[in-house]
Amino acid sequence: MSSDGLAVLSALDTARTQWYHVTAIVIAGMGFFTDAYDLFCISTVSKLLGRLYYYDPSKDGPGKLPPGINNLVIGVALVGTLSGQLVFGWLGDKLGRKKVYGITLILMVFCALCSGMSFGFSPKSVMGTLCFFRFWLGFGIGGDYPLSATIMSEYANKKTRGAFIAAVFAMQGVGIVFAGLVSMIISKLFLNSYKGPRFDDDAILSTEPEADYVWRIVLMMGALPAMLTYYWRMKMPETGRYTALIEGNAKQAAVDMGKVLDIEIQAEQDKLSQFKAANEYKLFSDEFFRRHGRHLIGTMSTWFLLDVAFYSQNLTQKDIFPTMHLTHKPKEVSALREMFETSRAMFAVALLGTFPGYWFTVFFIEKIGRFRIQLVGFFLMSVFMAIIGVKYDYLKNEDHKLMFATLYGLTFFFANFGPNSTTFVLPAELFPTRIRSTCHALSAAAGKAGAIVSAFGVQYYTLDGNVKKIKKAMYLLAFTNMLGFFCTFLVTETKGRSLEEISGEDGGKDREVETQMAANRAPEAQPPSSNYPEAAWD
Repeated sequence: MSSDGLAVLSALDTARTQWYHVTAIVIAGMGFFTDAYDLFCISTVSKLLGRLYYYDPSKDGPGKLPPGINNLVIGVALVGTLSGQLVFGWLGDKLGRKKVYGITLILMVFCALCSGMSFGFSPKSVMGTLCFFRFWLGFGIGGDYPLSATIMSEYANKKTRGAFIAAVFAMQGVGIVFAGLVSMIISKLFLNSYKGPRFDDDAILSTEPEADYVWRIVLMMGALPAMLTYYWRMKMPETGRYTALIEGNAKQAAVDMGKVLDIEIQAEQDKLSQFKAANEYKLFSDEFFRRHGRHLIGTMSTWFLLDVAFYSQNLTQKDIFPTMHLTHKPKEVSALREMFETSRAMFAVALLGTFPGYWFTVFFIEKIGRFRIQLVGFFLMSVFMAIIGVKYDYLKNEDHKLMFATLYGLTFFFANFGPNSTTFVLPAELFPTRIRSTCHALSAAAGKAGAIVSAFGVQYYTLDGNVKKIKKAMYLLAFTNMLGFFCTFLVTETKGRSLEEISGEDGGKDREVETQMAANRAPEAQPPSSNYPEAAWD
């Protein structure tokens, strides 16, 4: 039975792009805007936290977060994200996408607000409070990954599905841009009113007391976009695929999707048993690994390797900016001035390098395909990082800062017009409806494990600005990306096919196996190519 055998699935696959699709992209995308803002704004305030709470008069220089505390402040949200992805991904398959979609948003709003508060005044109590609430903030953020991807993939038609899922993920780029922009604006406003002297001129007054409000405001602003989308998330109906294939209610699915698509759809309750009969196997069963094992290994390994490099780029850029001469050295500026310059540099790199890459993927993913974009992206990231590593001594010279910034920006561009987008899209397409959210969660959690490696491992090489250590980090990341290039061959192209055909829910994979077995027994009796599921969609 093909996926167009059930009217509601056929209607979703062939529906023209309409206003509801745009609304779904914005509603799901705002979650990713919030996710990116909350995860990356910590990079703009971490140096400020060091100056405020860890200044040591016996040392020659402004206060810095100790390496362990720095890694914990930045990395704890990633640990929470990994946990949230696994929990909410599993719940999304067990309870339904919509039922748990609002919970993630409530958690994000509450914990973003609490991140700006602290119990006590000592460094230990402030950092302890911050880490506690950022863990649970990450937990809510983690839930958004599998749920948003799954919801968008199940609403979209097969011709524009990749572009729609990529557009949801592209809001991450907007969030990264706004993380730099908001930090830059708030620090500049305070700087205009409470400007302190350079550290070299006055070590104490160079850390403006009012700066303690700045980092709190920046972190708490992350709650605003999540608040604005809560109402609209709650109004979204459950996806037609979940209602029909998992809950077994074809009538309700036809009613819900009929309203959404503004057409009349037949319920066809009697055909559901055929779908269910072909998909009774459990997650991690022999049948699952026979059908989807290679793809799951592929999506998990590529996302893990990508995030080692991607989060290393984003989380360590504050340490590389001075070397690129985009910011002054810490001794030459006050605390607020350092935050302003770091935020400005982060904003410029995100706007010119990070942001365009996401939208190139949106516009070209249905033309070039997921597989090629991911393959080329991994390869070019590896090339540019290797060049930076080999030529680092040459590039760090002030006369070559433009070339350094260009190469650094290109690694961001091809990360996003490459594996950072496609590793999000592919797990939402390759697996069957019953376990789609869980498999996406497993893939995303593998990615966050890579991000944790970058936060607690790779950052060690960049914190003190040591040239040899930074070069080693670049070599390591170049090698990581090349591994991602080879692991990409474990996944397959999904462009232009229905979700049921890709995952084999329509029985297509079983027919393929049976046909191949028949061909092996009697070569002369091979059926014509039109009998193959792939040919039916040409």
